[in-house]
Amino acid sequence: MKITVILDKGQKTAKYSSADFVSHAGITTLIDAKHAIAHNKVMVIDGLVLITGSFNFTKAAEEKNAENLLIIRDKELADKYIAYLKLHEAHSETYQRK
Repeated sequence: MKITVILDKGQKTAKYSSADFVSHAGITTLIDAKHAIAHNKVMVIDGLVLITGSFNFTKAAEEKNAENLLIIRDKELADKYIAYLKLHEAHSETYQRK
């Protein structure tokens, strides 16, 4: 199983960030510094299941915020998102954990 997380450059300078959390868990962590904010919330699971929406995968999103989350089983759409994520992966740098 391959897991890769792409985060925005704000995670690189935060004292203890999501980048630290996922990197310490042994997950490949990349920083997309090409854009002001990497505002995507996308997961592609097994090349088939796409999860996307406004949900930030935080406790506040789960308990306090008005959020949306879509779970779509569509290989063709998942393939398009994979291609999109690979574009961002190509210009991202590996996070150097603290």
